Amino acid sequence: MNRSKVSEAQMAFVLRKADEHASVGEVCRMAGISEATFYVWRRKYAKLISSEIKRLRQLEDENAQLNRIVADLSLDKETSQDVIKRTFEAKLREDRRPASGPNGI
Repeated sequence: MNRSKVSEAQMAFVLRKADEHASVGEVCRMAGISEATFYVWRRKYAKLISSEIKRLRQLEDENAQLNRIVADLSLDKETSQDVIKRTFEAKLREDRRPASGPNGI
């Protein structure tokens, strides 16, 4: 996800301005954002102050990082299990072969 070029304080200001009965189109033009962006912000950050918005964004970033770590560890686990399985199967095949004597018979 692309990081917004707008600070948390600016988001809170735009949302607050629109709540003060200013026209959404006018507020968006002043802020240089689209109305679609405004409505996404309003749905996501309604009634939050700028420090809460900042904290929410930090938590979202941390969550994304942890999800990547979990995915990497899951892949590592799957790979390790596959290697163990193949090694065990090879060992079983080796044990099942008839042993040849000293004469090769």
